[in-house]
Order: sequence, then C-alpha cells, then structure tokens
Amino acid sequence: MTSVRDGAFYGWPYSYFGQHIDVRAEPPRPDLVGKAIVPDYALGAHTGSLGLTFNTADLFGLHMKNGAFVGQHGSWNRMPRSGYKVIFVPFADGKPSGPPQDVLTGFLSNDDKAFGRPVGVAIDRTGALLIADDVGNKIWRVIPAAD
Repeated sequence: MTSVRDGAFYGWPYSYFGQHIDVRAEPPRPDLVGKAIVPDYALGAHTGSLGLTFNTADLFGLHMKNGAFVGQHGSWNRMPRSGYKVIFVPFADGKPSGPPQDVLTGFLSNDDKAFGRPVGVAIDRTGALLIADDVGNKIWRVIPAAD
C-alpha cells in the first residue's frame, strides 16, 4: 500500500517492493528499477489486496477511525494460503501507523477450500463495512458486535 506521487515509478513489471528485480521481465530495465520507490506499507506477498476504503465513520470506534479496511482476495497458487480476509490498517497523520488487524476471517475451510474471497470494500451510510465476496457471490455487511 502506498501513496501516489506525481511522476513516481513503482517498479512493475521490472521490479517489486522498490528495487527488487523481477528477473522474468524481458528486456530488463535497470534505468527504471533504479527509480522504483518502496511502498509505504507491506500488506504481505500474495494476499491479493484488491479493495481498500478509508473509514471516517464512528461505528467501529475511535481505534478504527481514519484507517483503511483492505479486502484481501488471496492467492490460489500459494501454500500456505495468504489473504482470504479483511484487515484494518491504522493510520496516524495520514500514514499507516501500526500492524494490520484481522477484521473478518474464516473464508478458508480446514481442508483449504475457499468459502469466499473478499474483494471490494466500502462503508455504507450507517458506517457499516460492506464486503463484496466473488466466490460466495455475496455482499457481507459487517457491524461491531454489541457489548
């Protein structure tokens, strides 16, 4: 996850996470790799972090206000699996500020079958988290548990 900077180069397809060269890219472009910037925050390899929304609502409490919910679709070709969940990334002063927190998990069975794969995330007008699941063919609406 990274901020978008005017004129910045983010590496693809020649490098990843800054200047880590992807040897599969042909022809190589060391001139571009040398300019590649490191992302602001690591979400994890193969998590398929496809959806992101900032939470400015109050429903989830102050500890989850002004951070980002991220839908992690997951990668089908990695063992052990990663992703297949929704996380929350706290922010402070407009930047990621701590470790990710699991918000919604349980999309994988004990025998590694996907019950669902979260993709898009959004906040509805009440502050609830909406999650599009393209395997379960559902839109989940998540609110905090009552105390």
